[in-house]
Amino acid sequence: MRAYYNAEDMRQLSMTTMTQNQGSRRITAGERAGIPPRRMDFDFPAETTKYWYGDSAFLTTFWVTLSALFPEGETFFVDSVKNFRKDLKDPKLKDEVSGFIGQEALHSKEHEAFNDMAEKHGLPVLALDKELGVLFKWIRKYVPKKTQLALTVALEHYTAIIAEQLLREDFHQEMFQDREALKLWMWHALEENEHKTVAYDVYEQVGGGYFNRVTTMLIGTLVFAVVVGSGHLRLLKADGQLFKWKDNWRGLKFLWGWKGLFPRLARQYFDFYRPSFHPNDHDTVALLEEWRQRMLNEGGLLAEQTYSKTRNA
Repeated sequence: MRAYYNAEDMRQLSMTTMTQNQGSRRITAGERAGIPPRRMDFDFPAETTKYWYGDSAFLTTFWVTLSALFPEGETFFVDSVKNFRKDLKDPKLKDEVSGFIGQEALHSKEHEAFNDMAEKHGLPVLALDKELGVLFKWIRKYVPKKTQLALTVALEHYTAIIAEQLLREDFHQEMFQDREALKLWMWHALEENEHKTVAYDVYEQVGGGYFNRVTTMLIGTLVFAVVVGSGHLRLLKADGQLFKWKDNWRGLKFLWGWKGLFPRLARQYFDFYRPSFHPNDHDTVALLEEWRQRMLNEGGLLAEQTYSKTRNA
């Protein structure tokens, strides 16, 4: 795990693991807030199916490009929220921040393992991760901390609405050709929506304004499009798939066609620009409860992780 998480963050994670694995009644701050970090330890062997999403090189490398951004991106999200943790007065929000930090730390850890598997398949994922780290280092140095937090709010909105679509639309789950990849992305989608309000609420509580929020979203959208688009092209080229016109055209229609992934997210994306917007305007309470049952109960998608740890404790 990256060194950006301090001793207090790691204490929260170890307390959560103790609660999960040993049946302890001790409740962590994140659990009190309904944002429990869940340590999964997914296993991605080198022989994992290469084109694990729809048996498509184009679509698989799209999702791998997003995964390449998560370790550095989510570390940045954590840092931008931690910059203001000492200024928070609301005890509930402080608990939510603890849960947010724990979940994002574990997302970084699991996507690092996933990215290592993609690297073994010949995809230069670690180079993308390293380059994004340089960009975020520059942002940390030169961009005001409140604008860094606004950028986190904007990018968390992206992850929340994409994650909600993964959870809501069953065909996504049917597209996964590898069970371990399915578990990773659905676990991540669940937790992204569990903590989708945290950065926004911190931004509001420390006096973040509407103009800075929407301006940062506009700039962030442009940068996000360039980073993802260029990264995706690089992975396709490295995989020898860049000029597979028919396959790539099908993939482009899946993402950008009239009923593609991104057009179906347009309404939720533009909601962000309303002055009165709040992430909870997109009601996912029932959806998350359904997926906790489907994933975390005995016999569920993540039962191999959660129940084996309980038995082995």
